[in-house]
Amino acid sequence: MSATSLVETYIARQQNPGLRLRRHMLRTVIRQIPFRMCDLRIAGTDHIPDEGPVIMMMNHISALDPGLIMGAVTNRFVIPMTKIENTFHIAGALAVWWWDAYTVRRGEVDRSALVNSIELLKSGQCILIAPEGHRQKTGLARPKEGLAYVATKANAVIVPAAISGAIGWKEKWLKLQRPHIEIQFGRPFRFRTGGQKRVPREELASMTDEAMYQLAAAVTDESMRGIYSDLSKASERFLEFI
Repeated sequence: MSATSLVETYIARQQNPGLRLRRHMLRTVIRQIPFRMCDLRIAGTDHIPDEGPVIMMMNHISALDPGLIMGAVTNRFVIPMTKIENTFHIAGALAVWWWDAYTVRRGEVDRSALVNSIELLKSGQCILIAPEGHRQKTGLARPKEGLAYVATKANAVIVPAAISGAIGWKEKWLKLQRPHIEIQFGRPFRFRTGGQKRVPREELASMTDEAMYQLAAAVTDESMRGIYSDLSKASERFLEFI
């Protein structure tokens, strides 16, 4: 089967009632078990569009993060981009299959992951991307440019999905403690492209920085805003808030 056919098959599968049932079941499990094991505060869910192409732009500080976002969003299903290493062990492979997540090969330009992302968005799905590419336990760091490229190709709405307090969750659980975790969804926006079909790389870089400042603004733990901690430097030249 060609790469194009694989993408088309994957996109078509998103409407399968059986898959939607599996996702509903797993989201219920997430909300009933991990959520109850945390002192969890969720705010800004009214910023999440009920339909249309949406990118959840997540900071990544722990292994718990994707599940937290998948459980917190209840008006639609969030499809996460996950590192392919998660399929190398039984538990991870089962979770990826059950939710029908799609994988990315880190450390290289994974064109299949980019195409999957764009086509999922064009079909009206909501996807989850951590623009930094891997966990950052000391605060926000310089991201990859894939998010801006994908968003502009699909004219997607971006919703900052900021997590604070998830570092050390496993150790607290082992001590029978409930970690205090906050999830804040920020103001949704699109990138302004001026009608360009191909956005120059310099503009993609500027778009990415502007988006990262929006994510930083949603991070309630100011110490975890990293290199984007000075919000006075934030600009909105390429942002259109909705």
